[in-house]
Amino acid sequence: MQETSTKRPGGMFGFTLVWLGQIVSVLASNMSGFALTIWMYERTQSATALGLMQVFFITPFLLISPFAGVMVDRHNRKLMMMVSDLGAGLATVLILIFQWLGILEIWHMYAASIIYGLGMAFQWPAYSAAISTMVPKEQYGRANGMMSLIEAGPAVFSPLLAGALLPFIGLTGILFIDVVTFIFAIAVLMMVFIPQPERTEEGAQSKGSILSEAAFGFKYIFARPSLLGLQLVFFMGNLFTGMLFTLLPPMILSRTGNDSLMFGSVQTAGAIAGVVGGLIMSAWGGFKRRVHGVLLGWIITGLGASVIGLAGGLPIWITGVAISAFISPLVNSSNQAIWQAKVAPDLQGRVFSARRLIAWFTQPIAPVIAGTLADYIVEPQMRAAGGLSQTFSGLVGTGPGSGMGLIIFLCGQVSILVGVIGYFIPAILNAESLLPDHDELPKAEAIPA
Repeated sequence: MQETSTKRPGGMFGFTLVWLGQIVSVLASNMSGFALTIWMYERTQSATALGLMQVFFITPFLLISPFAGVMVDRHNRKLMMMVSDLGAGLATVLILIFQWLGILEIWHMYAASIIYGLGMAFQWPAYSAAISTMVPKEQYGRANGMMSLIEAGPAVFSPLLAGALLPFIGLTGILFIDVVTFIFAIAVLMMVFIPQPERTEEGAQSKGSILSEAAFGFKYIFARPSLLGLQLVFFMGNLFTGMLFTLLPPMILSRTGNDSLMFGSVQTAGAIAGVVGGLIMSAWGGFKRRVHGVLLGWIITGLGASVIGLAGGLPIWITGVAISAFISPLVNSSNQAIWQAKVAPDLQGRVFSARRLIAWFTQPIAPVIAGTLADYIVEPQMRAAGGLSQTFSGLVGTGPGSGMGLIIFLCGQVSILVGVIGYFIPAILNAESLLPDHDELPKAEAIPA
């Protein structure tokens, strides 16, 4: 399917329209998530039941991601973007129907999570690859800064809106709003012109079976030390920040006597800082040498993370979380812009899916490591006389939560080290000059997209 640009918005204006449709849809989806979390916990009183929602989402997501990337490269980009929205929309429609009929059960939520995970596997590679064909490469930083607002912005307002609307329209009304916004987002996509990528020689040569094309994304990354180095920076950084954010809620709650208001205040401060950082990145676009946005950004992220673990209570927690959240759009947008400039658009679906899969390997690892260290080693040691308590009490305090605070502080220090080490590895520091931009690569003979 090859669409034409006749009378269809395109370029940065067309991207902005798509972005508006997505931010409205994500806001409504977050409202649904908030309301459904309350519904589920009221019926189960189980944190495990809630945790299984993530398991049923992430498992199909990880399994299908490499193949989703192949589909993004093989087929029309707009169609693949719609697939991700339709998957999420279908899951919400099913929940809405069951809720309206009064037969919604816990297992329905798990089934919907599977459908949602399958749809979302297409979203990130499809939208990331679409930016490369819609927006000039000089605007990649700004466009990715805007995309970061889709993650941060709704997180500020969705709990407030959902909490205010629930008493009046109930769960059914919240879900209905979500379905309407999915339709709106798809309608916007249909009216916008999204060019298909030009075919490169490498893209033509990589064609094969779906299995070989799925493996191609990993081969592509491992064959380029600069891209592999950047990915390892994120792998290591994500591992330790993942440990940090696993321990953040229990640390705050244990140090405040389960004060949910204080924990909510820290979350809100982080969300607001993320929005401000995203707005600045959208207007600025980042450093001319984007690798500085990645490496310096990880150093500042680690600094903020280290602050979180220190003794001092709410002001310290808010300061640390705000620093890390504020700089996050710079880190992610700069890295994304490098990959979008270096990887040919007709390869980005497969390569970006491989990137995401490698990065998300840390998700099941980080909580296990963090929880084990906190529960069985560091937290007991910090509560015992002498040992770690004697050495670090002046830094992270004493009592419940101090062990978790120490782990958080050390994770922040490692994150700083990750950024610093990157400056001493030429393949990473000089990635932008060592790798040619994709528009400098030879094109294949014209092939219908």
